[in-house]
Amino acid sequence: MFVKSLPNILTVSNLFLGVLAIILAFRGDEFVDYAAITVIIGMLADGLDGRVARMLNAQSEFGKELDSLSDVITFGVAPAFIMYVVVLNDFNWIGILITAIFPICGALRLARFNVQAGVPGYFIGLPITAAGGVLATLALYHQVFNTALLAISMLLLAFLMVSKVKYPNFKKVGIPKSAYWITPVIIAIVVVVAIKYPQQFPKIVFLPLAFYALYGIKKNVDFLVKKFRKRKNKEEESVPFE
Repeated sequence: MFVKSLPNILTVSNLFLGVLAIILAFRGDEFVDYAAITVIIGMLADGLDGRVARMLNAQSEFGKELDSLSDVITFGVAPAFIMYVVVLNDFNWIGILITAIFPICGALRLARFNVQAGVPGYFIGLPITAAGGVLATLALYHQVFNTALLAISMLLLAFLMVSKVKYPNFKKVGIPKSAYWITPVIIAIVVVVAIKYPQQFPKIVFLPLAFYALYGIKKNVDFLVKKFRKRKNKEEESVPFE
C-alpha cells in the first residue's frame, strides 16, 4: 500500500516545496536564493512522480489532478511571488497584474494539457515546470538585468506556456529499474550543493532551463520561415511566364 502511494507522496512533497518557496520569498532578500533552490528541488520531485507511478503501475486520475494542482503552486504561484518580491513590487498595480498573469497562464497550460491529446514526444507550449524554473532563477539576476527586461521576460514565459510552440518531452524517457536506487543519491547531492552554494547554484541551473525555453522559440521561428519560403515558392511557380 505504501509503495503504491510513493508517486502521490512525491507530488505532495512538490506541493510542500512550493509553499515553502513562497514563505522563504516573503522573508526577505536574503532568503530569495533559498526560495529559488526550493523550486529547483520541486522540479526534481515533479520529474520523479510520473516515472515512479509508471514503474509501479500506480497511475491514476487522482494522481494526475493532484500533480496539476501542485504544479500551479510550485511552478506558477511560487516563482511569480519570488519575482514580485525581488522586482515587481516597485511596479505598483502593474507589478501585481504581471504577477497574476504568470500563474494564470500556467493554470491554463495545465488545463489544456489534461484535456487535449498532445503530440508524441513533444509538449504543446512551454511546460509550467520549466517556465517556473526559469522565472525563479531569473529573478536572481535582478542586479544584472534591467527590471523592465525582467518583467517582459516574465510575460514572454507566460505567453510561451499558452502558445502552441512544441517543446521536447523528456519525461517519458525510460530509466532502467535497476538505476532507480541512484535517484535519492542524486537528490541528496543536489540538496547539499544547493545549501553549500546558495547564491551560485540556482544561477547555474538557470542556463540550461533558459536554453530549453529559447529552443522552442527557435524551432517555431525556423518553422515559420520554412513555411513562408514554401508559400513564396508556390506563388512564384503559379505566376505564368510573360
